[in-house]
Amino acid sequence: MQKSLNTFRWYDNLWAAFIFFTRLPAWRLYQPPRSSYAAVVEWWPLVGWLTGGALASVVYFGSMVMPSAVALLLAIAVRLLMTGALHEDGLADFFDGFGGGGTDRERILTIMKDSHIGTYGVIGLLLYLGLLYVTLLTLPSQVAALAILAADPFAKMVTSQLILMMPYARTAETAKNKTVYRKPSVAAGVSLAVQGLLPMALFLWLMRSQVEWSAVIFVPCLVMYFLYRLIWSRLRGYTGDCCGAVCLLVELSFYLSLLVNYGSGLD
Repeated sequence: MQKSLNTFRWYDNLWAAFIFFTRLPAWRLYQPPRSSYAAVVEWWPLVGWLTGGALASVVYFGSMVMPSAVALLLAIAVRLLMTGALHEDGLADFFDGFGGGGTDRERILTIMKDSHIGTYGVIGLLLYLGLLYVTLLTLPSQVAALAILAADPFAKMVTSQLILMMPYARTAETAKNKTVYRKPSVAAGVSLAVQGLLPMALFLWLMRSQVEWSAVIFVPCLVMYFLYRLIWSRLRGYTGDCCGAVCLLVELSFYLSLLVNYGSGLD
């Protein structure tokens, strides 16, 4: 009976998601049960509404009172502060593990769990942040802000499919956060789709005369698929670092495909 009650306490899972994926002091107001953290991915895209909204707001309103380049740097800093660079840490570990671990599964997992950053991680982060900054700066501020609002939740929704497509590569005891995500139910899957696709649908409708929707949607999904194949071939399962890395790379691929598509639409 208690288990059934916990299943329907969706607000516990939602609250746990905001505590887990951000550094906002939500835990001071309410502390959900530990079991709720296994379901945080089910509300991951909704957290993206908050982090993406903060980033987009600084880009849009900041560019009204300061150079766009400065506003964009501040926006990236705001998101890093809000999330504690959680996904960026995963991206660095991902590059270190897959770059330095070769095809040895255990070595990759060991490197990814190491708190020290290596050469591959540094280079990967620099390339990612550089591409993110230049791509968003090249777009008009209004377009960049709208794109961020759509891409953040969308990338999290797409990345959440990793949990359905493969098992966890470690055990709860050896995981960094001591948590193994549960596979979303059908209802949770529908919720994930709504959370991720609603902002994207609004963006594509607003940009319908300037952007071909199939082009900007296809590329991120293709990137996610190839990353899935890479992770499966090396680890036969996902980790939290893999989820963070795939999320950021899928999001970046959306911005890059938008830049190419939007730029060609201006010609």
